[in-house]
Amino acid sequence: MEEEAELTELLAQIDKLKKSGKLVLVEGIKDKNSLAELGITNVLVLKKALFAVAEQVSETAKECVILTDFDKEGKELYGRLKNHLEKVGVKIDDEFRNFLIRNTHVTHVEGLSSYIEHLQEKQ
Repeated sequence: MEEEAELTELLAQIDKLKKSGKLVLVEGIKDKNSLAELGITNVLVLKKALFAVAEQVSETAKECVILTDFDKEGKELYGRLKNHLEKVGVKIDDEFRNFLIRNTHVTHVEGLSSYIEHLQEKQ
């Protein structure tokens, strides 16, 4: 994807995620801070056992977004967390995650805001 088009589509995807109000689950505080810089504030950091996170999420949300990193460990964590959430009836929205994987060079969520800054500087 050409950089200008990539930036435009990425910002549109972020805006769509913000407007949806869906809860976003991330691995760490740096991930949460990176998303906050982009205006995504409905974020929960995984601090508990995954089954406990799933129970907590199911009490407040019918659907959520899992934004673990895109490396081997992050993908494994994504799979386990998705499994726990689906068992308690929470639907997973993968649109934003899949967009990042297919259309950007982002590998870690904490780098998303600086990735966008880099694209903007090239404009």
